[in-house]
Parts: sequence; C-alpha cells; structure tokens
Amino acid sequence: MTDAHRRTLLGEFIRSHRERLTPAAKSIGRRRTPGLRREELAQACAVSATWITWLEQGRDVAASVNALDRLAQALQLSAAERATLFDLAEKRDPIAPDEPSAALLPSTLALPALFAAPAYLLDHTWTARAWNDAAAQLFVGWLDSAASERNLLKFVFLHPAAQTLIDDWPDRAARLVAQFRADFSRHHNDRAMQELIEQLSAQSPYFGQCWKAQHVLARDSGARHFQHPIVGALHFMQTTLIVASESDCKLVCLAPLGTANHSD
Repeated sequence: MTDAHRRTLLGEFIRSHRERLTPAAKSIGRRRTPGLRREELAQACAVSATWITWLEQGRDVAASVNALDRLAQALQLSAAERATLFDLAEKRDPIAPDEPSAALLPSTLALPALFAAPAYLLDHTWTARAWNDAAAQLFVGWLDSAASERNLLKFVFLHPAAQTLIDDWPDRAARLVAQFRADFSRHHNDRAMQELIEQLSAQSPYFGQCWKAQHVLARDSGARHFQHPIVGALHFMQTTLIVASESDCKLVCLAPLGTANHSD
C-alpha cells in the first residue's frame, strides 16, 4: 500500500465517522450534508477546518499524536475505531498497549486440540491454522476434510454453504467485516491482507458493500446459531481469546448451549 492510498483510507474513515455524528440542536439549521460540518469538528478538537479538510482529502499533512487524540475524542470513537485512526495515521496511540510478537508457535497451534467443543485458531489474515475435530464437524465447507479453502472470510462470503450454515448470515457477515477492518488497520501494508480484500470485493458484492461502510468492531463473544446440514439447529456461546505472546492470532472456542451438541 502506498502512502497516498493510506492517506485516502484515513480520509475516508474520518469523513465517514464525522458524518455519523449528531450536531448540537442549536447548530442544526439548514444542512447540505449529514453529521457534523468540518468546521464543527475542527472546533471540537481544537484544530483548523483546513487541517480537517486536507486530512479527509488524503493530502500529505502532519498529524501529531495530540491532535489525533483530540480528533478521536471529538469523533466519539470506540476503542477499536480509535486504534484504526492511529494505525492509518501511522502513529503510536499513547494509550495503546505494546504489541507482542505475531509469530505462530507450535504450542499455540496445539491449543484447539485441548478443547472438546469446537475450537479453531486464526492467523492475521483470518485463515484457520489449526482446529479440532469438533470444529471440523461443525464447519462443513470450511474446516472439514473435503474443504480446500481455510480462510474464514472467503468461506463466509464465497461459499454457498455458509449462508445456510450461519443463522442470520447477513448480520453476522457484516460484523465479521467490521471486525476484520480493525485488524487490517494495524497491517494496512500487508500484501496478503490487501489481496484478500481485493479478491473478496471483486467476487462478493455484499463484502464490497460492507467494506465501504467503514464500520469497525472489536472481535466479540456471544451466542452463535447454526443450521447444520446433518444435525440441524446448533447453538453455542462463542469466546475469542488472544494469546498474550501472539497478538495477531485468535483462538475461537464454541461452548454448546443447552442440550444442543454438534456430536449428538
């Protein structure tokens, strides 16, 4: 990714989040655009409107850590969105924790096998690097022995089986894109991630739509529901764990809810 492309991404991100803000009642009046005006955002974070304009236009302007901090607060960014802002600006967020090594150790790859319930390990491109038998039984078309593509996003957006396997597929798929954007912002120069986005955008109109929406979410936990082609309805509580020494890897575990069980 070139510096110009990175600046374009930063500008699109700022503009998108500025337009989502609700202006103060006294300043509403007649407005040609949604959300805050650039002048209003500039006043809120104590910078010039020209600086905001140039950032949104993707121009090569200096952005100090303090200015970005004020901008993040003015835009009311979540923790994941704040991380995206600093990553795209190529600045170190003063409140962000140190990032550990991203290397995949054999001990990490062995983690899914320690669980009886479905568990799998994703690398930074969200490609499954290890999984247990229970996960292979659940994720037909992705982790079973017949599948050849192990990338989670390619499975969700390009494999027909995903839309029937995953309950509420449109919402779950959109949330995955928002979560992946948080990871991408930390590695926007990574060629593998760029190629993945380009491929998915070209082959899946829905992925392209979700990606352009600029939503950012942290990887979350919660109930997950499936319609397995053999077993039928299955319900799990998903927990996503980050190994302290390998912050780019995600260990995803699915604990059965109620009496539903993938092996029944």
